[in-house]
Amino acid sequence: MIAKPLSDLTRNENPFVFGTLQKSAFEKLKNIMSEGPLLHIYKYGRRTELHTDACKQGYGAILLQEAEDGKLHPVYYMSKKTNTAEEKYDSYELEVLAIIKALKKFRVYLLGQHFKIVTDCSAFQKTMHKKDLITRIARWALQLEKFDYEIEHRVGSRMKHVDALSRYPVMIICNDTLTSKLKKAQEDDSIQTLKSLLEKQESEDFRTERYTLQILKWSRINPNKKTGKKEGFLNPISKVNIPLSTYHVDFIGPLPSTNKSYQHVLTVVDAFTKFTWLYPVKTVFAENALEKLKLQQKTFGNPVRIIPDRGSAFTSKLFNDYCTEENIQHLQIATGIPRGNGQVERIHRTLIPVLTKLSLDDSMKWYTYVDRLQRILNSTICRSTKWTLFELLIGTKMRNKEDIRIRELLLEEMAEKLQ
Repeated sequence: MIAKPLSDLTRNENPFVFGTLQKSAFEKLKNIMSEGPLLHIYKYGRRTELHTDACKQGYGAILLQEAEDGKLHPVYYMSKKTNTAEEKYDSYELEVLAIIKALKKFRVYLLGQHFKIVTDCSAFQKTMHKKDLITRIARWALQLEKFDYEIEHRVGSRMKHVDALSRYPVMIICNDTLTSKLKKAQEDDSIQTLKSLLEKQESEDFRTERYTLQILKWSRINPNKKTGKKEGFLNPISKVNIPLSTYHVDFIGPLPSTNKSYQHVLTVVDAFTKFTWLYPVKTVFAENALEKLKLQQKTFGNPVRIIPDRGSAFTSKLFNDYCTEENIQHLQIATGIPRGNGQVERIHRTLIPVLTKLSLDDSMKWYTYVDRLQRILNSTICRSTKWTLFELLIGTKMRNKEDIRIRELLLEEMAEKLQ
C-alpha cells in the first residue's frame, strides 16, 4: 500500500498532482527496492512456497524458494487493491481470493510441480473438502484442482512478512522514552558492577543458565494458545408442536443451467408437519430467498422463526433486516454441522436423484418437474403418521392428478434411504 499515492495518479478521475505525499512514497519505494531481502532467480524443482494474506483493502502474496543456503528467499511479490465488489467479501472469501489471484499471477511458476500454500486462514483446508460449497467458492475450488499443492496454516503473528502487502500503512507517533531510560541505566555504577561480574563469570549468584529453559518455556504459552472466538455451549433448538411456526430453509445446487437461468432450488420445510415448498431460483443470493418467502407470506403469513445454515444469503444484512422487520426469530445452525438443519438435508437427498432421473432426456428441463414433485411429495402418506403432509397442514386430502412415474421414483428413493 506504500505505492497507493502513486497508483491513484493513474486514474482518469484524479488530477495529476505530484506533491509531498507522492514524493515521499516514491522515495520509500526506491529505498525499499535497494534493501534486503533481495529477490532470487526462480529455479524449477526447488522447494517452493506461496504465502498469502488479505484484508478489506487489498491482498498480497509472496512466492518463495529454497536457495543454496537451505533458507527460503523471495522470488516474486504481489500486492493488489480490492475493487468495490471484493471489499464486500467476508474474511474467509478474501483469504481464498488472495490464493486464487496469486495462483493466476504465478501460474507459469507453479504448474507442473508440487508446492506449499501457507495462509493464516484455518478454515481454508477444511472447506475445500466439503461437498456443498457456495457458487463462488466452488468455482474457485475447480481452479485449484489444476495445481499440485499442500496447505499449511500459520498463526497471523508468523505471517507479518506478507501482511504488509495487503494492508494500509499506519503512521504511529511514538514517543520513545524507554530507549533513553535504558541508556541512562547502563551508566549506573551498580549496573556496571553487575555487568562486569556476569561477563567475567566470577560470581554464581547472578548466573541464570539454570533458569533459561524455564523462562523460554513460559514465554511460549500465549503464542501457542488457540486463536479465534471461544466456543460456546451447545444449544439444542426446542421443538414447537404448531404448524407453520418454524421453517427450515436451504438452497440446493448448482444444477444444470436452464433456458430460464435456473441453477438452484430453495427448499422450505415446515418443522411440525414436514410440508415442503420447492422454488427454482437463479442464484443463492438473499434477494432470491426473500422473494420466495414473501410469495409464501401472502398465503401462510410469517413463521415464528426461520432456521437456515450459515450461507452468505442467510447471514447477510438484508436477510437479517427482513427477519427483524417481520418479527421473525432468525436462528442459524452451527458451522460445519449440516445435520443441524437435517429436515431440509433429508429432502435434498431425495430431491436430487429424482430430478436427475426425470430429466435424463434433457438435463436443462429439470425445473419443469419441480412443481409436480412438490405436489407428489406433500400428498404421499407418511409411514410414521399414516397421514399425508398436506392433510397434516390443511386438514383435508389433496385433490391431485396421479403422476405414477414421479411417485414411484419418490418411493424408490425413500426406500433406499431407509435401508
